[in-house]
Amino acid sequence: MKPILFLPSVILFLIAAPLRADLLLQPNDFVAICGDSITEQKQYSVFMEDYFLMCQPAMGLRSAQFGWSGEQAQGFNARIGSDVLPFKPTVATTCYGMNDGHYMAMQQATGDTYRQYMTAAVEKLKAGGVRTIIVGSPGCVDGAAFANPKTTADEYNQTLDALAGIAQDVAQKEGVGFADVHTPMMDVMAKSKAAYGDSYQLVAGGGVHPNNNGHLVMAYAFLKALGCDGAIGTITVDLGAGTAEGTPGQKILFSQFGSVEIESTRYPFCFQGDPDKPEQTDACVLKFLPFNDDLNRYLLVVKGLKGTKANVTWGSVSKEFSSADLAKGVNLAAEFLVNPFCDQFNKVNAAVYAQQNQETIFVKSFLHFLPDFQKMAPNSKDDLDKVTDDGMAQEKSLFDAAAALVVPIHHTIKIADEP
Repeated sequence: MKPILFLPSVILFLIAAPLRADLLLQPNDFVAICGDSITEQKQYSVFMEDYFLMCQPAMGLRSAQFGWSGEQAQGFNARIGSDVLPFKPTVATTCYGMNDGHYMAMQQATGDTYRQYMTAAVEKLKAGGVRTIIVGSPGCVDGAAFANPKTTADEYNQTLDALAGIAQDVAQKEGVGFADVHTPMMDVMAKSKAAYGDSYQLVAGGGVHPNNNGHLVMAYAFLKALGCDGAIGTITVDLGAGTAEGTPGQKILFSQFGSVEIESTRYPFCFQGDPDKPEQTDACVLKFLPFNDDLNRYLLVVKGLKGTKANVTWGSVSKEFSSADLAKGVNLAAEFLVNPFCDQFNKVNAAVYAQQNQETIFVKSFLHFLPDFQKMAPNSKDDLDKVTDDGMAQEKSLFDAAAALVVPIHHTIKIADEP
C-alpha cells in the first residue's frame, strides 16, 4: 500500500513554480476548466476566461468549464471521453479533492483512491491530445460556515492539505503542471479573518463553496500555474519631449502637455466591490493577495517631471503620486479600481457567464448521456449528431459573442506636474 504523501502546503507553494508561459499557453489554445461543484459555480472559471479574453496572456484563447456537482476524481475520470474530449481541448485544468476527502480525517484508502484516479485522469487527457495539463489541488473550508458531524474545519483542512500533496506528487510523476490552490486560499482566509474578524467568510455555502473573494484566489492560482506573467501594458510618457509610447495593445493616439490619449485592445483585469470594506467581493481580498502585482500590471511611467509629485487623472478619478514612483512606474490597475475599462469589462464578464451556463446545460443534460442515447436509439444517429453539432455551434456562438465585446477602449491619462 502506498504511503499518503503529507507535504506542508508552504513547501508545495514554493516547489510548484509555473513553467514558461510560451510552453503552457499558446495562441488559439482551447482551455478545458474541469472540476466539481466549485467549478460548476462558474466564478473562478469565468474569471479565468475573462483574463484570457481581455488580459490576453496569449492571443486567440478560448475556454469552457466542465464542472459537475458532487464529483470526485473517479467520476471525472469516467466522463472525460464523453464530456471533455469532444471539445478538442489543448489545455486542461482540474480541481478535485474537496469531495474526495469525504469530509473526514485523512485515511490511507482515501489518499490511495485519489492518487489512482487523478493519475488515470491525467493519462486519459494526455491520450486525448491535451498538450498542457494543470492538476489543481482542492481549496479549503471555512470554519465560519463549515458544519459537518464527521470532522471539524481545521481537521478537514488537514485532509485537503494532504490531498494537495498527492495532487502535486501526481503532477510531478506525470510531468504536468500543478496549481496549489490550497495554500493561497488558507493564507488569504487567515489574513482576511485577522483583519475583519473570524466571521468574515472566504468560503460561504456550507463552508465549502467560495464567495467571489475565494474564487479570485482560485483563479489567481490557476493563472499563475499556467505561466501568465501579468505584463498587461506599459504607457511611457516623457513630459520634456512631449512624447508617449505604449506596449503592444496600447496605441498612443495623441500626447501633448501631459495629456495622453490611448486606444487599448488589451485590458487590465477589473474588480467588483470596495477594497476597504469587509465584503465578500473580489476587490476586498486584493490587499491580502498579490493578484495585481503578479498578474495585472498596467503601468504608467512618467519621465521629465520637474516637481516632487504629480497629479494623475484617469477617467473620473484623480490621485497624487511622487515623481520618484512615477519614474519607476505606477500600476494603474491597482491604484484605479474604477477606471475606463470597467464598464466594458463587466459586459464581457456577463457574456462569459452566459456562455459557461450554456456549457453546463449542454454537457450535463445531453453530451454526457449521448453514448446512452446512441445505444437506445441506434437508428437516430443522424438526429443525435445534429443535436450535438447544434449544441457545439451554440457554445461557440456564445463564446464569439463574448469575444466580440472586447472592443478597443479609448481613454485619456492626464498628468499635472506639481511643485
